[in-house]
Amino acid sequence: MMRHTLGILVVAAVAALAAACSGVGSGKATRETLLPLLQQEAQSLKTDGEKPTPGLGVKSTWNIVSVDVKERPKDEAQPFTGTIHFKINSEMKEFDGTTLNQQTEKTFTYAYNATLKQWIIQGKP
Repeated sequence: MMRHTLGILVVAAVAALAAACSGVGSGKATRETLLPLLQQEAQSLKTDGEKPTPGLGVKSTWNIVSVDVKERPKDEAQPFTGTIHFKINSEMKEFDGTTLNQQTEKTFTYAYNATLKQWIIQGKP
């Protein structure tokens, strides 16, 4: 009997923790619940952008400069917008052995879709 009660308490605690952590799915989205999701998207873009391109010999380092979320109170379909700003350092060896360094910046713009409950990229960067 004691083991059964303990098992029920553990399951209830795990369910409560899962509901608290999900944040977005359990209620109205807030800036505080959406910012970490956009930060995860930024990290994913960084990881993909730093993958080596076979045959080109280019090494890229993507530095996350900022991740911002802004509220759009009059838009129920897309109540938040977000931007991810990167500084990208690229390094490439030239034929003569010298190294060519180049720095660029990229900004990605997102809108949070309240129906889908996810960030959707807007246009091309």
